[in-house]
Amino acid sequence: MSTIDKAMAKLKGQGAEEQAPSANLQNEPAPETKKAPEAKKTSDAEAQVASSSEPAETTYSAKLLQEEMPAQEEAPAEAAGKAEQPKTKSEVKATTAASPKASQPSAASQVKATESRLSQEDSKSSRYSEIDVDVLTKKGFITQQSTNRHLKEQFRAVKRKLLNNAFGAISKTLHHANLIIVSSCNAHEGKTFSAINLALSIALEQDKTVLLVDTDVLRPNVIRELGVTPDSGLTEFLSGKIPDVSDIIHNTNIDNFKFIPAGSPHELSTELLASEKMAKLMEELASRYSDRVVIFDAPPLLGVNETHIMANLVGQAVIVVEENKTRLTDVQVAVEQLEKKLAIGFLVNKSKGEAKDQYGYGYGYYRKD
Repeated sequence: MSTIDKAMAKLKGQGAEEQAPSANLQNEPAPETKKAPEAKKTSDAEAQVASSSEPAETTYSAKLLQEEMPAQEEAPAEAAGKAEQPKTKSEVKATTAASPKASQPSAASQVKATESRLSQEDSKSSRYSEIDVDVLTKKGFITQQSTNRHLKEQFRAVKRKLLNNAFGAISKTLHHANLIIVSSCNAHEGKTFSAINLALSIALEQDKTVLLVDTDVLRPNVIRELGVTPDSGLTEFLSGKIPDVSDIIHNTNIDNFKFIPAGSPHELSTELLASEKMAKLMEELASRYSDRVVIFDAPPLLGVNETHIMANLVGQAVIVVEENKTRLTDVQVAVEQLEKKLAIGFLVNKSKGEAKDQYGYGYGYYRKD
């Protein structure tokens, strides 16, 4: 083999060695490869010069590999550094909000917060009526100043049974057990007097509130007995003249006692009581406060169909009967028109006591089969 052929072979071997390390650089730019010198006839000395240049180029390739490899390892290190950077306050807040393990308020605290908010809304938007407690006491109604202990005890016994039905074990079997309708078979049998006294007696409880609603729109007597003169009430709300029910709820100077007056006479009063809006109102009153009892002073059961519709939306019904006046057949007809799911009680009005001219109340509980 001639000297030229030997030099060419060495140059070809050098090119193969230069390509091998550059392949290990992966995606990094390959080092510039020196062009192989043109093949020409040289002397033995020139061939030796070409041979002596081989180690220098190999050393350059190794040096380039050492310089480029740290650059490749630097990229994941930067990514790891970014991942380990502390999160900003907004990022931490967003992560905490999105985390399923974040603590959620309990159902009891949510109910308590809702009741507190609604109570504040009532205080701001509802109206206020001052009741003359002395006049109320003289009329025979139950107040803190009342000295009629016998009447207080009788209504205390009646309300205790109603409260047990509203908040005791039996409440789970009743629909809206805290809604109580007070009615009678006929007019002038003492239902309004009984409804007001029941409401005032419940207001004396330490952990209960009561709302008295006058739904006897044809013969409203609640405001007359309380001695107040509101200018609007239930009929204005049901007819759409007043959009918010809070605007017809009257706060009073009697603790835990509020009332809704019947409102002005309306040509469609009976239809309003049987309307869908009335049903939605009763639904709202039943669920708005967990400790509230709502008492409806309703029209008589006989001759007024709307009373039966209202009675089917409450959990309890108290039928006031006057001793020696209300006929037993009327009581039977009135009860048969009520739903079987109702808890029905009878309150005997003006029953003669031991003392002369002393009238009392007897209460019996009845559940239809």
